[in-house]
Amino acid sequence: MELGLQGKVALITGGSKGIGYGTAVSLAREGAKVAICARSLDSLEEAAASIAAQTGADVFYVQADVTKEEECSRAVAETVARFGRLDILVNNAGTSAAKPFEQVDSSAWHYDLDLKLFGAIHCSKAAVPHLRQAGGGAIVNITTSSAKTPSASSLPTSVSRAAGQALTNAMSKDLAKDRIRVNTVCIGTIRSDQIEKWWKRDMPEATWEEFARHERHGIPLGRIGDTEEAANVITFLVSEAASYVTGTAINVDGGKGAAL
Repeated sequence: MELGLQGKVALITGGSKGIGYGTAVSLAREGAKVAICARSLDSLEEAAASIAAQTGADVFYVQADVTKEEECSRAVAETVARFGRLDILVNNAGTSAAKPFEQVDSSAWHYDLDLKLFGAIHCSKAAVPHLRQAGGGAIVNITTSSAKTPSASSLPTSVSRAAGQALTNAMSKDLAKDRIRVNTVCIGTIRSDQIEKWWKRDMPEATWEEFARHERHGIPLGRIGDTEEAANVITFLVSEAASYVTGTAINVDGGKGAAL
Protein backbone atom coordinates (compact mmCIF):
# COMPACT_ATOMS: atom_id res chain seq x y z
CA MET A 1 0.00 0.00 0.00
CA GLU A 2 1.32 3.42 -0.96
CA LEU A 3 1.09 5.70 2.08
CA GLY A 4 2.08 8.93 0.34
CA LEU A 5 4.49 10.02 3.06
CA GLN A 6 7.57 10.58 0.91
CA GLY A 7 8.91 14.08 1.58
CA LYS A 8 6.29 14.94 4.20
CA VAL A 9 7.47 16.67 7.37
CA ALA A 10 6.36 15.34 10.77
CA LEU A 11 6.83 16.71 14.28
CA ILE A 12 6.44 14.21 17.12
CA THR A 13 6.33 15.34 20.74
CA GLY A 14 7.70 12.91 23.31
CA GLY A 15 9.65 11.54 20.37
CA SER A 16 12.80 10.31 22.07
CA LYS A 17 11.37 7.13 23.61
CA GLY A 18 8.55 4.62 23.45
CA ILE A 19 5.67 5.17 21.05
CA GLY A 20 6.96 8.56 19.94
CA TYR A 21 10.32 7.08 19.00
CA GLY A 22 8.70 4.09 17.30
CA THR A 23 6.46 6.42 15.30
CA ALA A 24 9.44 8.49 14.22
CA VAL A 25 11.18 5.35 12.96
CA SER A 26 8.03 4.21 11.14
CA LEU A 27 7.47 7.57 9.43
CA ALA A 28 11.13 7.88 8.49
CA ARG A 29 11.04 4.45 6.85
CA GLU A 30 8.15 5.70 4.71
CA GLY A 31 10.23 8.60 3.48
CA ALA A 32 9.07 11.36 5.81
CA LYS A 33 11.37 14.00 7.26
CA VAL A 34 11.10 13.73 11.01
CA ALA A 35 11.48 16.19 13.88
CA ILE A 36 11.29 14.91 17.45
CA CYS A 37 11.01 16.96 20.62
CA ALA A 38 11.37 16.08 24.28
CA ARG A 39 12.82 17.59 27.45
CA SER A 40 16.02 15.53 27.71
CA LEU A 41 18.75 16.65 25.30
CA ASP A 42 20.76 13.47 25.82
CA SER A 43 17.76 11.28 24.98
CA LEU A 44 17.00 13.37 21.90
CA GLU A 45 20.55 13.15 20.58
CA GLU A 46 20.62 9.39 21.08
CA ALA A 47 17.18 8.89 19.51
CA ALA A 48 17.91 11.07 16.48
CA ALA A 49 21.16 9.23 15.80
CA SER A 50 19.41 5.87 16.12
CA ILE A 51 16.54 6.85 13.79
CA ALA A 52 18.94 8.18 11.17
CA ALA A 53 21.12 5.05 11.38
CA GLN A 54 18.12 2.74 10.95
CA THR A 55 16.39 4.64 8.16
CA GLY A 56 18.85 6.99 6.50
CA ALA A 57 16.28 9.75 7.05
CA ASP A 58 16.82 13.42 7.69
CA VAL A 59 16.12 13.69 11.45
CA PHE A 60 15.91 16.92 13.42
CA TYR A 61 15.51 17.28 17.17
CA VAL A 62 14.50 20.18 19.37
CA GLN A 63 14.60 20.30 23.15
CA ALA A 64 11.27 21.59 24.44
CA ASP A 65 8.90 21.30 27.39
CA VAL A 66 5.35 21.15 26.00
CA THR A 67 3.83 22.25 29.31
CA LYS A 68 4.97 25.74 28.24
CA GLU A 69 3.12 27.40 25.35
CA GLU A 70 6.13 29.35 24.15
CA GLU A 71 8.19 26.16 23.88
CA CYS A 72 5.45 24.46 21.85
CA SER A 73 5.51 27.41 19.46
CA ARG A 74 9.30 27.29 19.28
CA ALA A 75 9.35 23.55 18.52
CA VAL A 76 6.99 24.09 15.59
CA ALA A 77 8.86 27.17 14.37
CA GLU A 78 12.25 25.44 14.47
CA THR A 79 10.88 22.42 12.61
CA VAL A 80 9.48 24.64 9.85
CA ALA A 81 12.72 26.62 9.73
CA ARG A 82 14.68 23.36 9.31
CA PHE A 83 12.46 21.67 6.72
CA GLY A 84 10.49 24.51 5.15
CA ARG A 85 7.05 23.12 5.88
CA LEU A 86 4.96 20.99 8.25
CA ASP A 87 2.47 18.28 7.25
CA ILE A 88 2.04 16.09 10.33
CA LEU A 89 1.85 16.62 14.10
CA VAL A 90 1.77 13.75 16.58
CA ASN A 91 0.92 14.95 20.09
CA ASN A 92 2.45 12.09 22.05
CA ALA A 93 4.10 13.73 25.09
CA GLY A 94 2.79 12.34 28.36
CA THR A 95 3.33 10.09 31.33
CA SER A 96 1.14 7.70 33.28
CA ALA A 97 -0.28 9.23 36.46
CA ALA A 98 -2.87 7.12 38.26
CA LYS A 99 -4.04 7.53 41.85
CA PRO A 100 -7.32 7.55 43.76
CA PHE A 101 -9.22 10.84 43.54
CA GLU A 102 -8.44 12.01 47.08
CA GLN A 103 -4.71 11.43 46.65
CA VAL A 104 -4.32 13.76 43.67
CA ASP A 105 -3.36 17.26 44.76
CA SER A 106 -3.81 20.48 42.81
CA SER A 107 -0.26 20.57 41.49
CA ALA A 108 -0.64 17.06 40.04
CA TRP A 109 -3.90 18.05 38.34
CA HIS A 110 -2.34 21.16 36.83
CA TYR A 111 0.79 19.39 35.64
CA ASP A 112 -1.11 16.51 34.02
CA LEU A 113 -3.48 18.82 32.20
CA ASP A 114 -0.62 21.12 31.13
CA LEU A 115 1.35 18.18 29.75
CA LYS A 116 -1.31 16.07 28.05
CA LEU A 117 -4.13 18.46 27.21
CA PHE A 118 -2.65 21.94 26.93
CA GLY A 119 0.53 20.56 25.36
CA ALA A 120 -1.61 19.18 22.54
CA ILE A 121 -3.62 22.40 22.33
CA HIS A 122 -0.58 24.68 22.15
CA CYS A 123 1.37 22.50 19.69
CA SER A 124 -1.69 22.17 17.46
CA LYS A 125 -2.41 25.90 17.55
CA ALA A 126 1.15 26.61 16.45
CA ALA A 127 1.07 23.89 13.78
CA VAL A 128 -2.29 24.59 12.12
CA PRO A 129 -1.23 27.66 10.07
CA HIS A 130 1.65 25.64 8.59
CA LEU A 131 -0.55 22.61 7.88
CA ARG A 132 -3.04 24.94 6.17
CA GLN A 133 -0.24 26.51 4.13
CA ALA A 134 0.88 23.03 3.03
CA GLY A 135 -2.63 22.42 1.64
CA GLY A 136 -3.75 20.18 4.47
CA GLY A 137 -2.24 17.70 6.87
CA ALA A 138 -2.86 15.41 9.80
CA ILE A 139 -2.80 15.64 13.58
CA VAL A 140 -2.89 12.60 15.87
CA ASN A 141 -3.47 13.03 19.59
CA ILE A 142 -2.32 10.09 21.69
CA THR A 143 -4.68 9.20 24.53
CA THR A 144 -5.64 5.95 26.30
CA SER A 145 -8.47 3.50 25.79
CA SER A 146 -9.19 3.65 29.53
CA ALA A 147 -10.16 7.32 29.15
CA LYS A 148 -13.40 6.16 27.49
CA THR A 149 -14.38 4.11 30.54
CA PRO A 150 -12.21 5.23 33.49
CA SER A 151 -11.56 2.79 36.29
CA ALA A 152 -11.03 3.53 39.96
CA SER A 153 -7.69 5.10 40.91
CA SER A 154 -7.03 6.29 37.35
CA LEU A 155 -6.69 10.00 38.09
CA PRO A 156 -5.61 12.44 36.79
CA THR A 157 -4.65 10.63 33.56
CA SER A 158 -8.13 9.39 32.69
CA VAL A 159 -9.54 12.91 32.89
CA SER A 160 -6.81 14.64 30.85
CA ARG A 161 -6.93 11.88 28.24
CA ALA A 162 -10.72 12.04 28.00
CA ALA A 163 -10.41 15.78 27.44
CA GLY A 164 -7.91 15.00 24.68
CA GLN A 165 -10.51 12.87 22.93
CA ALA A 166 -13.06 15.68 23.10
CA LEU A 167 -10.39 18.03 21.75
CA THR A 168 -9.83 15.70 18.79
CA ASN A 169 -13.51 15.51 17.96
CA ALA A 170 -14.01 19.28 18.10
CA MET A 171 -10.82 20.09 16.19
CA SER A 172 -11.69 17.63 13.45
CA LYS A 173 -14.92 19.51 12.74
CA ASP A 174 -13.29 22.94 12.79
CA LEU A 175 -10.32 22.02 10.61
CA ALA A 176 -11.91 19.71 8.03
CA LYS A 177 -12.55 22.65 5.69
CA ASP A 178 -8.77 23.12 5.50
CA ARG A 179 -8.17 19.43 4.73
CA ILE A 180 -6.56 18.98 8.14
CA ARG A 181 -7.55 15.62 9.61
CA VAL A 182 -7.49 15.10 13.39
CA ASN A 183 -7.67 11.66 15.01
CA THR A 184 -6.93 10.00 18.32
CA VAL A 185 -5.08 6.75 19.00
CA CYS A 186 -6.13 5.29 22.34
CA ILE A 187 -3.25 3.29 23.73
CA GLY A 188 -3.58 0.28 26.02
CA THR A 189 -0.70 -1.64 27.57
CA ILE A 190 2.21 -1.20 25.17
CA ARG A 191 5.85 -2.08 25.84
CA SER A 192 7.72 0.95 27.15
CA ASP A 193 10.33 1.90 29.74
CA GLN A 194 7.58 2.13 32.35
CA ILE A 195 6.16 -1.30 31.49
CA GLU A 196 9.63 -2.84 31.57
CA LYS A 197 10.20 -1.38 35.04
CA TRP A 198 6.93 -2.99 36.12
CA TRP A 199 8.12 -6.33 34.71
CA LYS A 200 11.49 -6.18 36.48
CA ARG A 201 9.89 -5.07 39.74
CA ASP A 202 6.99 -7.55 39.91
CA MET A 203 8.24 -10.58 37.93
CA PRO A 204 12.05 -10.37 37.81
CA GLU A 205 12.36 -14.12 37.37
CA ALA A 206 10.20 -14.12 34.22
CA THR A 207 11.30 -13.53 30.64
CA TRP A 208 9.69 -10.62 28.81
CA GLU A 209 7.60 -13.08 26.80
CA GLU A 210 6.32 -14.73 29.99
CA PHE A 211 5.49 -11.40 31.56
CA ALA A 212 3.86 -10.02 28.41
CA ARG A 213 1.59 -13.06 28.09
CA HIS A 214 0.68 -13.37 31.77
CA GLU A 215 -3.05 -13.64 32.43
CA ARG A 216 -2.82 -10.93 35.11
CA HIS A 217 -2.98 -8.30 32.35
CA GLY A 218 -6.47 -9.35 31.28
CA ILE A 219 -5.83 -8.59 27.61
CA PRO A 220 -8.11 -10.55 25.24
CA LEU A 221 -5.39 -10.95 22.61
CA GLY A 222 -3.28 -12.51 25.34
CA ARG A 223 -0.23 -10.26 25.42
CA ILE A 224 1.16 -6.76 25.91
CA GLY A 225 1.47 -4.87 22.64
CA ASP A 226 4.71 -3.93 20.89
CA THR A 227 5.68 -0.31 20.29
CA GLU A 228 5.72 -0.93 16.55
CA GLU A 229 2.07 -2.00 16.61
CA ALA A 230 1.03 1.41 17.95
CA ALA A 231 3.39 3.20 15.59
CA ASN A 232 1.90 1.39 12.58
CA VAL A 233 -1.60 2.66 13.38
CA ILE A 234 -0.36 6.23 13.88
CA THR A 235 1.55 6.06 10.60
CA PHE A 236 -1.57 4.91 8.76
CA LEU A 237 -3.70 7.69 10.23
CA VAL A 238 -1.32 10.46 9.15
CA SER A 239 -0.90 8.97 5.68
CA GLU A 240 -2.81 9.46 2.42
CA ALA A 241 -4.16 5.94 2.90
CA ALA A 242 -6.39 7.44 5.63
CA SER A 243 -7.41 10.49 3.60
CA TYR A 244 -11.12 10.06 4.47
CA VAL A 245 -10.60 9.37 8.18
CA THR A 246 -11.04 12.19 10.69
CA GLY A 247 -12.59 12.63 14.13
CA THR A 248 -11.99 9.00 15.10
CA ALA A 249 -10.64 7.43 18.30
CA ILE A 250 -9.01 4.08 17.56
CA ASN A 251 -8.13 1.66 20.37
CA VAL A 252 -4.74 -0.04 20.20
CA ASP A 253 -5.11 -2.17 23.32
CA GLY A 254 -5.44 -5.82 22.37
CA GLY A 255 -9.22 -5.68 22.84
CA LYS A 256 -9.12 -4.74 26.52
CA GLY A 257 -11.05 -1.49 26.20
CA ALA A 258 -14.66 -1.59 27.30
CA ALA A 259 -15.81 0.95 24.68
CA LEU A 260 -15.18 1.48 20.99
